[in-house]
Amino acid sequence: MYADRYGKTGIKPGALTVAIGLNGAVLAALIFSAPEVIRRLEPAPLVTTNIPITEPPPPETPEKIVPKIKQVVIVPPPLERPTATDPVAPPRTDYTPPSGTAGSETGVAGGTGTIVAPYVPPHQPVTVGSKVDPRYAKFLQPDYPPGERRMGREGKVVVRVLVGIDGRVTQVELLSAASDAFFAATRKQALSKWRFTPATRDGVPQEDWRIMTVTFVLNESD
Repeated sequence: MYADRYGKTGIKPGALTVAIGLNGAVLAALIFSAPEVIRRLEPAPLVTTNIPITEPPPPETPEKIVPKIKQVVIVPPPLERPTATDPVAPPRTDYTPPSGTAGSETGVAGGTGTIVAPYVPPHQPVTVGSKVDPRYAKFLQPDYPPGERRMGREGKVVVRVLVGIDGRVTQVELLSAASDAFFAATRKQALSKWRFTPATRDGVPQEDWRIMTVTFVLNESD
């Protein structure tokens, strides 16, 4: 019994070689014949033409519209002159111009026919305070109280006095004093000896309060 020389496939080596050779021949024929069958198409040159473009005309500027204003002139009707037969109203006698109304300096009539009085500023009164009468200046200093002199005391008195329309002192009020004796001497002197030129308001004498200061000082000879 003989073994299978070519195996179990049943394919002979000679047939396989022939098949491979035929396939190679066909493939070679296709390769060499391809340049004749497929032709390379060269692109045609591109030719361009410039087409002129017409520019559009500039937009028209609209004309400035100026509104027309119609001027109306009003002509007042002519004034009718009174005739002899027309009644004439009598002039007013009970009219009093308003006080303190601002108007023109000449007091001309206003647009409504009302007489406007000129503006008069309110009166500012002129006041002058009381002053010491120089003719009585030597009587301002009171006599030194004997008790204070013996004690060697000095001091000051401040009083508020009311000067009457005749220049005399009518009231004395104490503001401060070093002692009662100093104040008593000052009050007595003010009511009896002090004289002032009275205060005035627009030239009319008026009562006036004044503050006076009196100093008591011992001299070396005392």
